[in-house]
Amino acid sequence: QVRLVESGGGSVQSGGSLSLTCTASESIYCISWFRQAPGKEREAVAVVDSSGTAWHANFVKGRFLASRNKTESRMSLQMNSLEPEDTAMYYCAAYPGGYGGYFCSTDGSDYNSWGQGTRVTVSS
Repeated sequence: QVRLVESGGGSVQSGGSLSLTCTASESIYCISWFRQAPGKEREAVAVVDSSGTAWHANFVKGRFLASRNKTESRMSLQMNSLEPEDTAMYYCAAYPGGYGGYFCSTDGSDYNSWGQGTRVTVSS
């Protein structure tokens, strides 16, 4: 397993911005952000593979941007135009992935490394 350390998060008013960063202890193919709001299921927010190819959930497209640095061990999530519905615990997750040429999974059960989570609160 890879150790993941998250930073960022916090509280902001609707329309504001926040940035999350996930730093992995070593280079790994797939790094993702998931979120879980109270009473709701966990959902994938963004996935970036080691080449920098990214996937974003429809509900964040145009508002959030995920990227990775050249060393492939750090992933950032820039969150703009935040809405109260974005309030949740955000978790960084990673797994080797990329097998058979397939892109990284958006299913959290495929991930074997998780961070502790960072809270994002958006007030109206």
